Amino acid sequence: MKIGIIQASSQKSKNPIMERCVLQTISKEHEIINFGIFEQGTEQLSYVEIALCVSLLLESKAVDFIITGCSSGQGMMLACNSLPGVICGYVQSPADAFLFGQINNGNAVSYPLGLNWGWAGEINFTETIRALFGASFGAGYPAMEARRKKRDTERLKQINYLCKKRLVDVLPLLDLDFIRAALHYDIVYQYILENGTDEGLLCMLRNYRTGRL
Repeated sequence: MKIGIIQASSQKSKNPIMERCVLQTISKEHEIINFGIFEQGTEQLSYVEIALCVSLLLESKAVDFIITGCSSGQGMMLACNSLPGVICGYVQSPADAFLFGQINNGNAVSYPLGLNWGWAGEINFTETIRALFGASFGAGYPAMEARRKKRDTERLKQINYLCKKRLVDVLPLLDLDFIRAALHYDIVYQYILENGTDEGLLCMLRNYRTGRL
């Protein structure tokens, strides 16, 4: 999988810790791309603006999975789940992460990077990531109920798809300044153009970036 790391500006000090922990834990099996927000950078994006970046990265198929977060983790999870193409779980422990991967089989997780982080908080974060990617996604849990769990997960994904518009239909309805905040975060924009496969969305993003929309 191609796995992206990105978090709100309010927790930019945690970005290098997140990157180090993720690389140490799963980089042998997966490609890791760190999109920031970086500690040394000047960009300031709220959790809602980062959620749009998450949706753009996933909807364009530039990445397969996103690890994100904000101070509480809750706001980012809610913002991500409000946007197309994202099924984001709130994971604050290894058990949360394991169950989300096994049962819910989504494509993003939000971690509380401020709340309860504390001394040696990177240990819990590392073990949470290890538990998330330590087994095949969507296997179902517990084993005796796996068939029902997988069936319900597919239903949830179908409902999610049917109840949300495509991102190309949503973008024209959003505030232009809000869209520009995400599209002018260059590391995300350039990566989507180079690696995304949804040509309709890519064309729209180019037009927004150049002011033709």
